[in-house]
Amino acid sequence: MALGLYSYWVVIVLMMAGFYIVIASSNLIKKIAGLNIFQGSVFIFYISLGKVEDGTAPILASGYESYSNPLPHVLILTAIVVGVATTALAVALVARIHDAYGTIEEDDIHGQDESL
Repeated sequence: MALGLYSYWVVIVLMMAGFYIVIASSNLIKKIAGLNIFQGSVFIFYISLGKVEDGTAPILASGYESYSNPLPHVLILTAIVVGVATTALAVALVARIHDAYGTIEEDDIHGQDESL
């Protein structure tokens, strides 16, 4: 039973790892990496929901009765593009923060803001 749900266990492990990195790390680049791991787990989960056992591509042909839904895969392609753009923006913001504060450690940035 548990082995049949292998993809869900992978999703849970990746999701918790990404969430832990975001919460526990004070480095902004590590936080971005954690968000990307979390996002990847959501992609895997959504794609695994669209797969039908013994299903084939939704092309009408003789001998096939079960078809997989292509919509989750198409939506995930769009989400990947949005995720890459969001990651690029986040890295650009971290570069600007580094220019302004001289560090990318969250605790140091808060300390410099409090001293102003």
